[in-house]
Amino acid sequence: MKALNNTSIYTAPFVTQLVTEHVLITSLLPSIPTQTLTDTLNSQYPSGKRMSHHSSALGKTPSGNRRLKDLLQQRDNRTCADCGAPDPKWASANIGVFICLKCCGVHRSLGVHISKVLSVTLDSWSDAEIDAMIEVGGNASANSIYEAYIPQGISKPRPDATQEHRSNFIRSKYELQDFLKPSLRISSSNSSSLKSSLSRKIMDNVPSNKGMVEFIGVLKITVIRGKNLAVRDMLSSDPYVVLTLGQQKAQTTVRNSNLNPVWNEELMLSVPQNYGPVKLQVFDHDTFSADDIMGEAEIYIMPLITSAMAFGDAGILENMQIGKWLKSHDNALLEDSIVNIIDGKVIQEVKLKLQNVESGEMDLRIEWTPLDQ
Repeated sequence: MKALNNTSIYTAPFVTQLVTEHVLITSLLPSIPTQTLTDTLNSQYPSGKRMSHHSSALGKTPSGNRRLKDLLQQRDNRTCADCGAPDPKWASANIGVFICLKCCGVHRSLGVHISKVLSVTLDSWSDAEIDAMIEVGGNASANSIYEAYIPQGISKPRPDATQEHRSNFIRSKYELQDFLKPSLRISSSNSSSLKSSLSRKIMDNVPSNKGMVEFIGVLKITVIRGKNLAVRDMLSSDPYVVLTLGQQKAQTTVRNSNLNPVWNEELMLSVPQNYGPVKLQVFDHDTFSADDIMGEAEIYIMPLITSAMAFGDAGILENMQIGKWLKSHDNALLEDSIVNIIDGKVIQEVKLKLQNVESGEMDLRIEWTPLDQ
């Protein structure tokens, strides 16, 4: 059996593909003719704040990160598209909006087939994802479509809104698309019954708001290297690493025929309010059979997070040690793991002895970023 692939293809219900000269955008809107959607945005916003068939000034700058940050500095993008909270640091790459971390939690619950959430500062963006954000034009352009027709009695959430209010609004806005202009809705003789049927089918599968997950921060875990890993093939192994936190999983690439692999790969995990340890597993990739386990370990992240929260904003502090995860008989540490502030970042170096296997060690580096940063 092949190892899991890191690359996913994101699609959306009611897909409309907007083909421009340089980019293909997958929209969540219903089956709207491309020209209709483009004309709608062009009539709403002047040049520079609308969807266009030509590259904007932003699109001409060479650095992808710079282009994204320039877009974020637009006036309409300085507040969350869904609740108006200031200084959003997250985005839905396939919808084209900047959002705050509280709304980000709801977007994640919709699934990547509806909203692909990325951090503006922590995640790696592809050129296509940045092009798509720029082509949409930002929060005002997107909201001119997604919030064009909000019925009486429904209010947009504020930054301090309850989780239920926030969740209901975002689901209605993007998943059920209840606020679209009537002229942009599915046009057919059975449009009403079709939309109602689809809405009921979607809502039947939506988890209860009581189970909604709120995140408190992000872990960037650099899988540095493995040492003396177990043999699972004839003479060697083809290892890869899987990290799990709650329902989230992230994995490295496969290192072929290597018992001392070097990855230096960054994996991202969002940390919920009620978090447990991060589970690390090493597997041997097999082409024709199930992948073999090559050991596992648990990473207790409480010392990192609690010490970081106790010291507050790391960006204003000098380099120093702020915490420690102590080696003991009931954890997988090879040595005490120190939590440091280094250049304004909260960093923890971790050396693990893999459990339930004959041999193997892992070196990791963990960086913590709280939601307010």
